[in-house]
Amino acid sequence: MKFPLLKLAVTGSLVAMLLAGCSSKPTDRGQQYKDGKITSQFALRNQPNAIGAPVNGGDFVNQVQQVQGASSRMYQRQQSTFNAIQSWLNAGGDTRQLRNYGIEAWQMEGADDYGNVQFTGYYTPVIHARYTRQGEFQYPIYRMPPKHGRYKLPRRADIYNGAIDSRFVIAWSNSLIDNFMMDVQGSGYVDYGDGRPFTFFGYGGKNGWAYHSIGKELIDRGEVKREDMSMQAIRDWADNHSYAEVRQMLESNDSFVFFKPEPFTPVRGASAIPLVAKASVAADRSLIPPGSVLLAEVPQLNEKGKFNGKYQMRLMVALDVGGAIKGQHFDIYQGIGQEAAHLAGFYNHYGRVWILKSAPGAGVFSANPVFSQ
Repeated sequence: MKFPLLKLAVTGSLVAMLLAGCSSKPTDRGQQYKDGKITSQFALRNQPNAIGAPVNGGDFVNQVQQVQGASSRMYQRQQSTFNAIQSWLNAGGDTRQLRNYGIEAWQMEGADDYGNVQFTGYYTPVIHARYTRQGEFQYPIYRMPPKHGRYKLPRRADIYNGAIDSRFVIAWSNSLIDNFMMDVQGSGYVDYGDGRPFTFFGYGGKNGWAYHSIGKELIDRGEVKREDMSMQAIRDWADNHSYAEVRQMLESNDSFVFFKPEPFTPVRGASAIPLVAKASVAADRSLIPPGSVLLAEVPQLNEKGKFNGKYQMRLMVALDVGGAIKGQHFDIYQGIGQEAAHLAGFYNHYGRVWILKSAPGAGVFSANPVFSQ
């Protein structure tokens, strides 16, 4: 995800749903109301109303090490917070003891002013492909062709019809919908099937046409219920329809992404820092500066993607961005491959989030309000 602002066109805007429903206080996607109304974007909670310890302390420490190795500036800016959290984790990570370790917890107001922050998910796909067109490998993946002046490149439908010269093809995959999912995520790994390490396909540009939500299109056509919409629902729909129907649906989105092959490399977010699964998130930079630490109460899902009534406390670092990630909304990086895709495809749920800051000089907001950097 070199340029992840594209990857969230499905995970954010396509699957976002309003908290309002049959009840004014729904709970089906993990919403809670135990903290009452929150009247500001961030509320200082010296002792969060949550019991338990983070389940991913080791992954969080790994993610901080990635920050330290890739961006000394970000690490130094957040070092006092990182160190305080490390001491807290070493002592057991009891949420009721945060203040004892010089940590302030600022609770986010959520999408509904009751602390219910939206969680979606994203992942890094692995595409099976070949260097040449053969057998089942019939679906081209393109590098960025040259643009001529201010003219836009062809629309998606025209590209599917061969409007771009084949010399710009960098791989032939065996799945049109897999290509589309990599388009949405903004990058991915390609397995050419020759035993060599995967090739990383980084974001290489787009054709310049506006994005149209496939999820919204399916909802508007009555193909998928709004409450059931997710990336997994889109894939399930595609698996149960003909190639012609899938292609016609995808062609309703004129936008198209091109890729740039690179040697195998760790997945990096917008901050150019390798991402650790479930220990990093994409966030709205106008609200949450890169490197900020989240203590999140993440709702757990069953095998069908439904909230099972339980939560996990997780520590995560804001290291990525997304075009659809605005305000009280985080996109959790789920990892690489099919299992990660399965998890990412289901997430469109709500949980509570506290931004953690070291106490000395922390907790000061500017007028917008944004955490001081």
